[in-house]
Amino acid sequence: MSEGAIQSQARREPPGLIAAPAPTAWPMITALGVTMAFAGLVTSAVVSAVGAVLIIAGAVGWFGEVFPQEHRELLEVEPAVVSAGAVRPAAAQVAVGEEGHRAILPLEIYPYSAGIKGGVAGGFAMAALAVIHGLLLHNSPWYTINILAATAMANLANANVATLSAFNAHAFVMALIIHAVVSLLVGLLYGVLLPIVPRNPIFFGGLVAPLLWSGLLFAALRVINPVLNARIEWGWFVLCQIGFGVVAGVVVARSERIRTFQHLPFAMRMGIEAPGIMPRKESR
Repeated sequence: MSEGAIQSQARREPPGLIAAPAPTAWPMITALGVTMAFAGLVTSAVVSAVGAVLIIAGAVGWFGEVFPQEHRELLEVEPAVVSAGAVRPAAAQVAVGEEGHRAILPLEIYPYSAGIKGGVAGGFAMAALAVIHGLLLHNSPWYTINILAATAMANLANANVATLSAFNAHAFVMALIIHAVVSLLVGLLYGVLLPIVPRNPIFFGGLVAPLLWSGLLFAALRVINPVLNARIEWGWFVLCQIGFGVVAGVVVARSERIRTFQHLPFAMRMGIEAPGIMPRKESR
């Protein structure tokens, strides 16, 4: 709408009213369509097809809101009430570093060693649950270990129950490597994420994160490896993930935190040596 048209419309408006862009839901419908289109890549083609329909409908409806003429509605303008309020004293700000320095949360983090310890402890707990699962359901402690090794060994992907229940040295080494690497990486991830969750970090690490991870694998594994997806007992899989998350979360949360460098003055963080900032060096 041109400036002259806006001024002409403003002159036709009743006093106390202004013309504002009319609300519309088409942008949200378009955003929902984009989300469903990408979600269908790991779920079903039907979801992507519905998303595509929503994208087209949202784009057409959104375009119709602004062309050939922008849709507007009249809003009532309430006169501002000026009141003399009491003068309040300014609150003292908590200085994290030097004056005027903004805080970058979290102020304290866990060292990398805490994440490694949590990953190792959680890995042992998860391995114990996996052995118990194999003994209870398949009368063999090697069944779950061979299932894990089958993710990297093609000859085990289509093996029968008897083969998966027998000890296989190559499968044991492969499963040990996969389990150790994934446990350490997830432990480090816990060490990074748990300081961002100030309340109930054990609840996040022991329940929320394992359930999110299990749900992602449940939706993606049927596409990535359908044979392995058919062999996994998902109830025990989720239980093993929760066991890992609880143990790793407890170990990481009980570790001593270290302060970030943001509490130091900017000059010290930049390594600038100046009188009054760096420690005085003893002269020979």
